[in-house]
Amino acid sequence: MQASVGLKTMILAAGRGERLAPLTTTVPKPLLEVGGTTLIERHIVRLVQAGSRELVINVSHLAARIEQRLGDGHRYGADIVYSREPGGPLDTGGGIAQALAQLGDAPFLVVNADIWTDYPLVEILHLHSDSPAHLVVVPNPPHHPVGDFDCQAGRLRRADSQPYTYAGIGLFLPRLFAGRVPGTRFPLAPLLFELAAQGQLAGEIYTGAWFDIGTPERLALARGSVSGLA
Repeated sequence: MQASVGLKTMILAAGRGERLAPLTTTVPKPLLEVGGTTLIERHIVRLVQAGSRELVINVSHLAARIEQRLGDGHRYGADIVYSREPGGPLDTGGGIAQALAQLGDAPFLVVNADIWTDYPLVEILHLHSDSPAHLVVVPNPPHHPVGDFDCQAGRLRRADSQPYTYAGIGLFLPRLFAGRVPGTRFPLAPLLFELAAQGQLAGEIYTGAWFDIGTPERLALARGSVSGLA
């Protein structure tokens, strides 16, 4: 797979954020603020700066709030289209499969809306890889000590010891989702684990700032930690 600046990015923003309730009862998780800006708007600005301006955002929970806030993206220098999931969130895999027609035939980047990181996105936008997926992984955070993968020589594998967790940033080939019926709900993780078992999953380790905003405690940690970070 050869990626280049200008490829499309999908931002996963459809989740309910149930563990963050009652905050997410009226505010969708992507619109929570960390460091003075919303999570999703920070992603959009950084993606545009890195060279990815065509964005697909999936929406479901409080979708109108997200669409009203972001609009068509032009004020950020982006071109935003929405992949709507009105029947409820389709989970990570289902959300991507639902949006394939909007993402096109080229490799595309996927970024979870509910993370905060200073990972240099331009690096993955210039990536050269022969794998159907390339993930950014981070050292296991306290809330996920068992991890997802081991990483050796740029390959991610399932192992007895798994010191790394998927960071919610990945480059994918559309064929990875071939045969999936749009509108079907399914998670992404089993698909990635299968690739890892086949030795086909590429990855890189990032040790910089990264926060998964999944609970009120983790939101507070991120807010207290990002002061002064780019």
